[in-house]
Amino acid sequence: MSHSAPSDELEVKAKVDHPDGVRQQLERAGARLEFRGVMLDRRFDRDGEFGARDEVLRLRIFRPADGAAAFGMLGWKGPQSQRGDYRHRSEVETRLTDPDAALAILQRAGFAVTLRIDRTVEVYRLGEAMLRLEWYPAMDVLLEVEGAPAAIEQAIRATGLPRDRFLPQSLPHFVQMYETRTGRSARLAERRS
Repeated sequence: MSHSAPSDELEVKAKVDHPDGVRQQLERAGARLEFRGVMLDRRFDRDGEFGARDEVLRLRIFRPADGAAAFGMLGWKGPQSQRGDYRHRSEVETRLTDPDAALAILQRAGFAVTLRIDRTVEVYRLGEAMLRLEWYPAMDVLLEVEGAPAAIEQAIRATGLPRDRFLPQSLPHFVQMYETRTGRSARLAERRS
């Protein structure tokens, strides 16, 4: 989960109508649950410089459901593109033991939170692929599959979902699909008190 040099991230996402069924399929296929809990994303920018370059500076905070200590991942992602059937970005990430301190450092360095995403997740490993079921405050359940092409395809088959449900699209595409279909606004973050 930690990279020191840029790596290529390839992924696809799918809307999931029956997450319990997908979970059962993954367990039958031998997928290993690596994390269950809350995953908070905070994207940062300073004077729009990252957005102008289609780059992302993100702090991801993981709060395990079992009450274990929270941890974080600080990452940079390069401009997005498409490689075949997959969404692609270069990325560099590092694991943090104190994500709240990292949040304070970023804010004091002049970075502002530009996007908040709060979700409950289950992260599975199947071979060389990572699969993440994601529940948002008000939106469809999504499944993200990440890895090398062969590993992604093997993982997709293990879900039991049709291949054409998996798209090389980012979250805004799925938000638009949800809002168009339901006529309701999606909510990706918990309301602030």
